[in-house]
Amino acid sequence: MNLLLYGAPGSGKGTQANMLRSHFGIPHIATGDMLRAEIQAGTELGRKAQPILAAGQYVSDGIMIDIVRSRLSRPDCAPGFIMDGFPRTVPQAEALDDLMAELGKRFDRVIYLQVPVDDLLHRLSGRLVCPACQRTYPPATAACEADGSTLVQREDDKPEAVRPRIEIYLDKTVPVLDHYRGGGLVSEIDGRGTIEEISRQVLAAVNGKIPVKKQTA
Repeated sequence: MNLLLYGAPGSGKGTQANMLRSHFGIPHIATGDMLRAEIQAGTELGRKAQPILAAGQYVSDGIMIDIVRSRLSRPDCAPGFIMDGFPRTVPQAEALDDLMAELGKRFDRVIYLQVPVDDLLHRLSGRLVCPACQRTYPPATAACEADGSTLVQREDDKPEAVRPRIEIYLDKTVPVLDHYRGGGLVSEIDGRGTIEEISRQVLAAVNGKIPVKKQTA
């Protein structure tokens, strides 16, 4: 089961990624995690990426594809994986298509958690995060359940920063979703409601019980 997971900041994507990982027993592969793993391991790819990230720049598509190739070639990805945070552009999606074909893999479903912008703004502007483990919590939560750390609000979750983040994400993501709609892979999930309700919709989409979103002319 190979899945692509999309959702704007505040859509609950991390929660659903953890659910899918536990349900199917397959790894959750996030762009940031891949980059950090390569850098920490001191690989050639990590050595190329480290100064670029340190300078606050984006790693080139070529380096990212090589990092994705390295990650997907590991044994734990043989039964499947959940890709999160990549591809971000249509050229990256096209390069990923080529890589998947090279590895003899294909995506079974693209899940898009759709939440209205006003709801995203409300969720993010009050969200708190654990500075140690980066778990997120709703407003008025006192401490992290995992390690007891005092929760803080991230700078990019403050109201003045939230809307630009969402708008940039949506501008970049819509063309990528259209790319996958052409292959009949995209299932749009209403990201409002309880976690349990959303999880049921996600699993139904993965199991083919929710129709995919076709691209319209």
